[in-house]
Amino acid sequence: MSGHSKWATTKHRKGAKDSARAKVFAKLIRQVEVAAREGGGDVNTNAALRTMFQKAREASVPIDTIERAIKRGTGELEGVRYEAISYEGYGPSGVAVIVETLSDNRNRTSAEIKHLFGKNGGAIAEPGAVSWQFDRKGVLEVEGPVDEDQLLEWIMEAGAENYEANGKNYTVTTEPHDVAIVRDALEKQGLKVQSADLTLVAQNTIPVTEEAEAKKILRLMDAIDDHDDVQNVYANFDISDELLASYEG
Repeated sequence: MSGHSKWATTKHRKGAKDSARAKVFAKLIRQVEVAAREGGGDVNTNAALRTMFQKAREASVPIDTIERAIKRGTGELEGVRYEAISYEGYGPSGVAVIVETLSDNRNRTSAEIKHLFGKNGGAIAEPGAVSWQFDRKGVLEVEGPVDEDQLLEWIMEAGAENYEANGKNYTVTTEPHDVAIVRDALEKQGLKVQSADLTLVAQNTIPVTEEAEAKKILRLMDAIDDHDDVQNVYANFDISDELLASYEG
């Protein structure tokens, strides 16, 4: 998970640009809308909506924008109906990739995602070809420094599974339904939770040590992630901090 998590951190820093922020806002609003449609508009009873609500607020999406998205999801306001579609494929070096989209036009999205894979050294695979290599988890990013023995005690008490160091911070892993519970427990201990999300975690990673191959993989990830319909893209690579830094330029 570490390599992919580090890429996500890199992507977050790049997202400070206005054009990138606009794309992030649009994707988060769409996710809020779908969560409300599937589980209702009450954040107290809809765990997925609560997670997406918090994620949108952390990204500074205005509260009235979020509330309108919830109302579109519940049918109180008229809006486009999005369909959740996942794609699986392989990138350079045999890296497994899963792409999650929300689309209002399945044929268009499918053709464009396939094109992005092919253009960037990858290929679409059949459903199920790579998804077995990933587990659905809750992942929280906790700001350091923290005493690691104390952190381990707190996350075990809260029902989390484990943690790992991620630069100056810590990545805490939970079962999907425990994300909100673990977040609340850690914040009550005075810890700052920078993000809490549902994600796919690779069971095993592929080390990528060649700079040229690393850049090919990261270009594929960026190209897919930049697509308007793409909500999340996951992969099982592990690229060092040094190679990530060289990709950032």
